[in-house]
Amino acid sequence: QVQLQQSGGGFVQTGGSMRLSCIVSGLTKEETSLGWFRQVPGKEREGLACITGTDGTHYGDAVKGRFTISRDNDKNILFLQMNALKPEDTAMYYCAADRYLCSVVRGLYGFGGPTYWGQGAQVTVSS
Repeated sequence: QVQLQQSGGGFVQTGGSMRLSCIVSGLTKEETSLGWFRQVPGKEREGLACITGTDGTHYGDAVKGRFTISRDNDKNILFLQMNALKPEDTAMYYCAADRYLCSVVRGLYGFGGPTYWGQGAQVTVSS
């Protein structure tokens, strides 16, 4: 059974940092890509960052240079380190797993399926 269990989130001031975590179970590193998305009510879901089974990474333009995706392969934990946070980063953040996830983040094409999602974590950046 595949599960993505998120932790982290909360309130932070503008310019601050926060790290989100996502424990991934039921998937091997080689069979999928992992990544992070966010969504604000009334807006489309936005792909932020992804990491492939061979540790290639890609970032969306809105977070490039500020956010870093990484993972602990021994513990099967995915991380998103967020620095220099801005009020416009306020959103619900989700981790996800899908074989075509990096292509989604790059805006090339859609998910390959099956796609697995974490439960979400609210991040609020105060001005």
